[in-house]
Amino acid sequence: MTTLLRRIGGFSVRSCRSFSGCAPEQTATWVRSTFVEFFRQKYEHLLVPSSPVRPRLDPSLLFVNAGMNQFKPILLGTVDPRSKMASYRRVVNSQKCVRAGGKHNDLEDVGRDVYHHTFFEMLGNWSFGDYFKEEACSMAWSLLTEHYGIPASRLYVSYFAGDAASGLPADEETRHVWLDIGVPPSRLLAFGLKDNFWEMGDSGPCGPCTEIHYDHVGGRDAAALVNANDPDLVEIWNLVFMQYNREVNGSLCLLPQFSVDTGMGLERLVRVLQGKRSNYDTDLFTPLLHAIQQRSKVGPYRGSMGTADAGRVDMAYRVVADHIRTLTVCIADGVYPGMSGAELVLRRILRRAVRFCNEVLQTPPGTLASLVPTVCHILGNVYPELHQESNTIINIINENELHFLSSLQQGSRVIHRTLSKKDYKHGVFPAAVAWSLHRDLGFPLDLVDLMLEERGVRVDHQELNILITENNKVRGRLQSCDESKLTLDVATLAELQRLRVPHTDDSLKYQYHLEGDTYVFPQCHATVLALYDGQTLVAEVPEGRRCSVILDQTCFYTEQGGQSHDHGYFTKNELPDMPYTVETVIQVGGYVVHQVTATDHLKTGDQVQLHLDKIHRLACMVKHTGTHILNFALRNVLGPTVQQRGSHVSADRLRFDFSVMASLSVCELQRVDKQVSDIISANHSIYSQEIPLRMARNIQGLRTVDEVYPDPVRVVSVAVPVSDLLVGQPDRQTSVELCCGTHLLQTGAIRDLLIISEQQIVRGMSRIIAVTGQEAIRAREAGQLLLQEVDSLAARLTSSASSSLNAAQHLAEQVGVVSDAVDNTAIPQWQRRELQSRLRTLQRSANTAVRKLEIREAATSAQSLLEKNGSKDLQVDSVNTDSLSILMKTVNHLSTAAPHSHVMLLAHQKHSGKVLCACQVPKSSTFLSASDWATAVCGHLGGSAGGSVLVAKGTGSSSDISEAVKWAEEFALAKIKPSQGRDNDKIT
Repeated sequence: MTTLLRRIGGFSVRSCRSFSGCAPEQTATWVRSTFVEFFRQKYEHLLVPSSPVRPRLDPSLLFVNAGMNQFKPILLGTVDPRSKMASYRRVVNSQKCVRAGGKHNDLEDVGRDVYHHTFFEMLGNWSFGDYFKEEACSMAWSLLTEHYGIPASRLYVSYFAGDAASGLPADEETRHVWLDIGVPPSRLLAFGLKDNFWEMGDSGPCGPCTEIHYDHVGGRDAAALVNANDPDLVEIWNLVFMQYNREVNGSLCLLPQFSVDTGMGLERLVRVLQGKRSNYDTDLFTPLLHAIQQRSKVGPYRGSMGTADAGRVDMAYRVVADHIRTLTVCIADGVYPGMSGAELVLRRILRRAVRFCNEVLQTPPGTLASLVPTVCHILGNVYPELHQESNTIINIINENELHFLSSLQQGSRVIHRTLSKKDYKHGVFPAAVAWSLHRDLGFPLDLVDLMLEERGVRVDHQELNILITENNKVRGRLQSCDESKLTLDVATLAELQRLRVPHTDDSLKYQYHLEGDTYVFPQCHATVLALYDGQTLVAEVPEGRRCSVILDQTCFYTEQGGQSHDHGYFTKNELPDMPYTVETVIQVGGYVVHQVTATDHLKTGDQVQLHLDKIHRLACMVKHTGTHILNFALRNVLGPTVQQRGSHVSADRLRFDFSVMASLSVCELQRVDKQVSDIISANHSIYSQEIPLRMARNIQGLRTVDEVYPDPVRVVSVAVPVSDLLVGQPDRQTSVELCCGTHLLQTGAIRDLLIISEQQIVRGMSRIIAVTGQEAIRAREAGQLLLQEVDSLAARLTSSASSSLNAAQHLAEQVGVVSDAVDNTAIPQWQRRELQSRLRTLQRSANTAVRKLEIREAATSAQSLLEKNGSKDLQVDSVNTDSLSILMKTVNHLSTAAPHSHVMLLAHQKHSGKVLCACQVPKSSTFLSASDWATAVCGHLGGSAGGSVLVAKGTGSSSDISEAVKWAEEFALAKIKPSQGRDNDKIT
């Protein structure tokens, strides 16, 4: 380990020259590939491609935030033994990571310094039950000092000092490994739990870690700066030794299999090897900074920070460069800006970048999206999905930017309106309004603070924090499960393997057949092999205890692949009338776990018979096959860019999420509907076959989603046998997907499939809800009935041009009722869109007819009052109407005819005792405002009112309208007469 140049097999590595002060030769691409090839060629690690940044089946994470995320099933012992992942022993990769939410959140630090990022790449090597501390440390030191050529004099190493309170000893084994490698004792530093003990979460695998730190300055003793947040002495590599499991009760126990999990940030490593003091000065960022400068109206990037960064220009450069990388990677992986979870975080990132572009860098709209090709150029060779999705990424960013700029204007108006209100408390802005701006318009709270600061106002942050806390509590309740699943932990899985409990044979779930038109499902007799009570394996479970049951075989389908688990129960052979209801069925590490509450005592060795809920299973099969057909039809109609982004199949309906730039048109929905109907009517056979995964990938037109598939994998094909697909291209396109779900044997059993809802859940992603069978038929019938209602309304509206006001109002109300029915009834979505469009037109026509008749009636009433009262300065009277709208219009007519009159009209609704009130005063009236007048009168009548200085309205209650009119007139006279007297004195 002394030479700086080594050839490993066919792999040559150049020594690093950046430490001599010469221009660096190493590009980021070279640094990444050198890391991967070092472990692949010298130490026989398997290269596993980066997983998408959207976590696979892990609701605890918003984003993939570490290289180990995709390998959690191995560490937890839950990996499917048939999957390729189960065979992993030594692995290397570069993983796309996002740290912008949840436990690891660097968003607010981005731009303020030169090394935090929301998106970064994590280089890592893993050992799963293979090598351990000595080999891991030796490999790391060799790569850094020999192959990358980093001077050992610049490196410091930390290790775990132990923790007496936890009963954890110091990691002396690792300390001695480093001493044997040659690390001086003065550069080998011990730290406690916070810095050198790594945990996956509140429970699960964990262990001590050792970190390698790099001193950018060199030529000094910098040991005191390790783990002190010094920007010039940074951690570059963390080697975690997974040897413990943190139990739910907080205790630690040794894992049955020790593993190594390492992570090194590519951006920091490139910074070291290129001799830079900032990540943003490396070739991962400089092309982006140059592209931003070309579009901005400010000077070039200078790399300054803090007070030296005048106008935060350099901070803006860093923010935009970082955020566009994150946006590009996330959108390519199917995470789109939205309103909750990871989508909400991404929306914040996009809007933060837009703000800095707009306010600081002074770039034109569209700048952010114009940077996408530069990101693709930098990262696209190693992550080809960036090139494939570039147009989608650009469109989504542009649409969201336009929407946000519109929201900025709207938010400014809300702030201005709030500050101008009479009840506004000067100096303190209402927290509820600030929270609404953030939650509903996507306003960053720091932007609200900034806009208010310019006006000398601040938010009530104490109240705001209460609102945020309440919101987080609600979200937490929604995300948490009311009843915890008794999932087997890593120690229990290891114990099952030690006891040689065989994996569950669940092949019976696929062994059903047709007899005529009836599906026949196999009987299943099984033996209880193991029982788990939530803490440990037990030999027996008493009556009433909830537990997990592992059988030698099962016919139940586990919850996976987007399909709900089977329902049913089992009975013990000696108690055939005592059902044990199966609440949940999950698969963990090759074991099918049936969760039940014991109706009677249950023990290992019991013989049981499983009873499948056949109706529920068949309903799921219908929906799952329907989902495949729907996916196929969508791609046929919308094109191959449509990508499945998620689905869920249950007995009552199916949900399907897919990427598309806009909601489907009526025509597109009709075409999808027809294609699906044609496939169902043709009653095609459904074929399924397990084949090696490598063979399946060669099938033309194969649909896949982002999942880890077992090997062999199950292929499901409509109309064409899988064997035919393997030997060449079929004559026609067909639906063919990798799928572990249960499916029909013929499409005709679906009977009908109907899209009853389709809408964009975030920009660029739509969600379809569909029903099948009798529900679909009923939905079509409901659509026809509503169509008839709309046709009838249209005919009546055409023939009622000269009808009475009551008839016109009734017709307008009926349009509203039918509109609600169209919005909320399960009907074909294409028909819903058509009817909604027609009803909007009918509603406008009906409202116009009502308005014209109201104006006519109000004019007639006003004329009668003018003939009765003339144009005197004060007109208070009653009219006969049940409509506040007509009352207001009558007042307006009178005020127009007598512009100097103070007018108030009351209308008594005898059946209810309610009094309607409307008034208007001249613009010149300084002593009587309309709002004060209406408030006083309605208050006298036990009601309330509101309005402006000139016009107001309200309601009250009275049995004597004459008394109310008299009181209203006297109130006005008391205000008007003194003012007239003062005016006369002035004239005299």
